[in-house]
Amino acid sequence: MPLIYKICPEQLWRDAELAGSFIGAAIDLADGYIHFSTGGQLRETAEKHFAGQSGLLLIAVDDTALGSALRYEPSRGGALFPHLYSALAPKTVRWIAPLAMGTKGSPVIPEDIS
Repeated sequence: MPLIYKICPEQLWRDAELAGSFIGAAIDLADGYIHFSTGGQLRETAEKHFAGQSGLLLIAVDDTALGSALRYEPSRGGALFPHLYSALAPKTVRWIAPLAMGTKGSPVIPEDIS
């Protein structure tokens, strides 16, 4: 069960939990799918898109639980990124952890994620 990851502002995620589904952040809504990263892509995603932001959560999801709505598609530099073309049900989440802010202003990704 390969895990994929979503970095999300905590309040946005907590609102989704109350609603029963996560439809995405503003960038997801604009692009028409929910952006995820693999473990190997996560640090670059954090640095590129979340530098300077606090109050973030790291959300881990088993990609096999998402079915055919999940597609791996070319993005940065041709790398295949997981994109979810549906809402994310909070029940599909494996775990959630708060992200600390590093000294360089980017979220700190746990060392055991690669």
